[in-house]
Amino acid sequence: MDSSAGTNRTIVVAVDGSPSSQRALRWAVAQGAATGGEVHAVTAWHLPEMQGWGTVLDDVDWAENARAVLEQAVTEALPPAEAERVHRHVREGRAAVVLLDAAADADLLVVGSRGHGGFSGMLLGSVSQHLVAHAPCPVVVVRADRRAREAQPVAQVVAAPAPAVGSAG
Repeated sequence: MDSSAGTNRTIVVAVDGSPSSQRALRWAVAQGAATGGEVHAVTAWHLPEMQGWGTVLDDVDWAENARAVLEQAVTEALPPAEAERVHRHVREGRAAVVLLDAAADADLLVVGSRGHGGFSGMLLGSVSQHLVAHAPCPVVVVRADRRAREAQPVAQVVAAPAPAVGSAG
């Protein structure tokens, strides 16, 4: 996902199948269309942590499950013509780590304000907070407008790296 290899801007979007991530995906695709950017949808997976009982997890294909979640999210969120232009990536690892790695050479990282985990009262999920604090590129957090819940998503750039000292802006 290296944007330096060509003139296209690289937009990385986190997709976990949640409504929030689908809104983020729609926003990223619209931004890509407006700027000529390539959209890379990234889904992360990792083996669940279990303590106590020794449960056999060998029969579960975690990567394939993640691929199915990503495919379903793209299909549900976008019209077919837009969906076929989205590059899909499924990576093993914790979401924040995988997304930071994917965004290393990106021009923009887009996330939803809330994923599948956590507490419903939180305004910003833990992964989104981590990405805002540590991403190497600007981060856009897409959230639903409280007054319109599912109407038009509202996006806001919440973090961007400061320009290097002495560099021309």
